[in-house]
Amino acid sequence: MVRFVYSPDHLGHDPDLGSFYGELAPVVETAARAETIRLVLGADDAFSEMAPSAHGMAPITAVHDPGLPAFLGDAWEQWQAHPDARTIPRMIPEMFLHPALIEGMGRPAVPASVFGRQAMYAFDASTPIVAGTYRAARSAVDVALTATDAVLAGDATAYGLCRPPGHHAPRSAFGGFCYLNNAAIAAQHVVERTGEPVAILDVDYHHGNGTQQIFYDRGDVLYASLHGDPARAYPYLTGFVGERGTGEGEGANVNVPLPAATDDGSYLEALEPVLELIQGFRGTTLIVSLGFDTYHLDPIADLALTTEGYHRIGARVAATGKRLVILQEGGYHVGDIGRNAQAWLRGAAGLAPAVVMPA
Repeated sequence: MVRFVYSPDHLGHDPDLGSFYGELAPVVETAARAETIRLVLGADDAFSEMAPSAHGMAPITAVHDPGLPAFLGDAWEQWQAHPDARTIPRMIPEMFLHPALIEGMGRPAVPASVFGRQAMYAFDASTPIVAGTYRAARSAVDVALTATDAVLAGDATAYGLCRPPGHHAPRSAFGGFCYLNNAAIAAQHVVERTGEPVAILDVDYHHGNGTQQIFYDRGDVLYASLHGDPARAYPYLTGFVGERGTGEGEGANVNVPLPAATDDGSYLEALEPVLELIQGFRGTTLIVSLGFDTYHLDPIADLALTTEGYHRIGARVAATGKRLVILQEGGYHVGDIGRNAQAWLRGAAGLAPAVVMPA
């Protein structure tokens, strides 16, 4: 039986609108995503739900600049206290700390203004903050760490139904629907608990720029990502083949940009050398940043994977022989995200595909 970790705290993170291509539009990272996955897994006897346990702030600040969770923790209260903002039901940045703004001046002190702090810590306008955002982000971290603890205690596989996702959040910023980097926090937790190196496999459609940045100069964490080519796909500025790490991390960062319409067979072919690298990497644990925006019907991506393909991919990842901590990232076709998660996880657990009953 595969244990999956879920917290209802994510329901409090319910922004209505975000800025996309300069227009206000409905947010696609919705609570229905996680609720649909939970419903499907809960109806499958192969899975058992468990609640997260609290892990405190230390695992977060082991990965993130303490200023980031400090800002997220009181941002909404400060927003509501400002007479110009209290009637606006979401926080969206007015400006950003672009490097050219302070070129040659060093990093500025943290501003007192909520608008200035938001400009310092946000890197896009598509990641709004609302009243329940911080609690949801903190709970997502606890979901990830509880799944990690289950694997370190002996489970071969555990799944953290994290929401909001995390892989876009670097050390000192948030964006890309991500506030705290669940996978990076889990990986650091493994290193500290076991003394072993750890690998991270990111199979979300979008490059995990945050995870890459956090571990870019470290050789004890292997980060490997398959994603839409940043020549056409968010986050546009990272995820290129030439980004291989620096210093002790040289060679421990692997990016595999994929062409549009990549199907199951082509994806598995691209995945194979990455998994061979992971198999040969020191350490017994693999963190998987699992996204289903690679699905052929996803509304904001352009790959062509299928539910059947996810089962094959999950099985192949499990064949590395590593213990698997699987953490949810993206995937925005809500109608099929539950059965896609079920298929991937059943493959990873060595189980046959689920029997789909006719409607």
